[in-house]
Amino acid sequence: MTRPEPGQFTEKGMPREAITAELNKARLEDVGWISGQSWGLVYHAGEDVDEIIREAYQLFAHGNGLDPRAFPSLKKFETEVVAKTNFLLNGGSDAVGTMTSGGSESLLMAVKSSRDQARDLKPHIKEPEMIIPQSAHPALDKAAHYLGVKSVRTPLDSDYRASLDAIREAVSDNTILLVGSAPAYPHGVVDPIEGLGEIALEKGLNLHVDACLGGFVLPFLEQLGYRIPLFDFRVPGVTSMSADLHKYGYSAKGASTIIYRNPDLRRYQFFVVTNWPGGLFGSSTVTGTRPGGPIAAAWAVLNYLGEEGYTRLVKEAMETTRVLQEGIKSTGKLEILGDPVMSVFSVASSHVDIYALADTMAEKGWQLGRQQLPPALHLIVTPPHAKIGDTFLADLQDSLHRVEGSNPEACEGIAAMYAMMGTVCHQPDLQQFAVDYLDRTYRLEDQSSGE
Repeated sequence: MTRPEPGQFTEKGMPREAITAELNKARLEDVGWISGQSWGLVYHAGEDVDEIIREAYQLFAHGNGLDPRAFPSLKKFETEVVAKTNFLLNGGSDAVGTMTSGGSESLLMAVKSSRDQARDLKPHIKEPEMIIPQSAHPALDKAAHYLGVKSVRTPLDSDYRASLDAIREAVSDNTILLVGSAPAYPHGVVDPIEGLGEIALEKGLNLHVDACLGGFVLPFLEQLGYRIPLFDFRVPGVTSMSADLHKYGYSAKGASTIIYRNPDLRRYQFFVVTNWPGGLFGSSTVTGTRPGGPIAAAWAVLNYLGEEGYTRLVKEAMETTRVLQEGIKSTGKLEILGDPVMSVFSVASSHVDIYALADTMAEKGWQLGRQQLPPALHLIVTPPHAKIGDTFLADLQDSLHRVEGSNPEACEGIAAMYAMMGTVCHQPDLQQFAVDYLDRTYRLEDQSSGE
């Protein structure tokens, strides 16, 4: 059977066998996340967990969380997922929350709630602002852009944590929200949440803690005896938190949570239209239709793994992390940035071109995230990496020999592209370049042509 061109419908539809073959063929081009070649994007806890995810997702693939009356099952699952997440984050009996499609939506909801609350309780604020450290996730800038809130970025201290002095100085009469990370994605360090809480209480501001990356790791590390700074609702002043289930919660993609200390703030998250001919419309999150698969899969994985399962996975990831970090430091040419508290960290060098090192590792099949300010490589350690640590370190040592003598300053002025594992050389207008790149990437023409 002739394969149709992209955009062209087949006359009678493709046979199921042909569809399956095309799907499997397409997967061959994807990064080898099961084998541990990727250091981000996918969080894999084992084939048994994958089976649970597939079963739950398939059973509720047609479920729609838009209407809890029609799908009380999804309401049950979401409520219990939120309750378990709240328990981990020490939210208490008054805390409430919702599931979202991911960390970006959770952060957007946090910003919307604070903005709408300010409109109601502080109507004199016409140009609301939120203060976020330089290391905070860009999804917050996206939320600010979408919602008409000014994003005020503040510098980091020498340990790559948020500077409390800079944040305090940045607070203005228009500030409505402070944000801290637990941990921040770039360096795996936890911001001084207790200090942020003091500022929030003193100034009468909301404080959101972005624990999308660490929400399902830090509580179990604490149980294992690791010294973890207070980061959750135990800190007075924290008003909301986000934690992703599809990261270290090991669930299917499309699952995150946002938790509020009390119901009053969550009410501002909701959106309602009362005069539509279709009926009274109410939406708890950004999306209207909410796929049932991710909700059911999150519930299934949380209950399948339980406390023992998550503790085991966290312990394994941390043990692998320590082996990798010790091996990296032993090279004498690489350093770990800051003091990362969990299985996420960055590697920099004052001896070699770190991006050249990444290119050489890519030739060996390793897909390392690239960062900037300063130039660094990013590693997110998950269970598959436990089996390949020695191979990775051997390839790293060999790659260091191959780039020995390269100029460590050669990567200055080169921008790293988040989640795209690439770098951009000396573009005069990075904003325009990034927009053009996205435009080309998602064009409708056949990408296989190489044009």
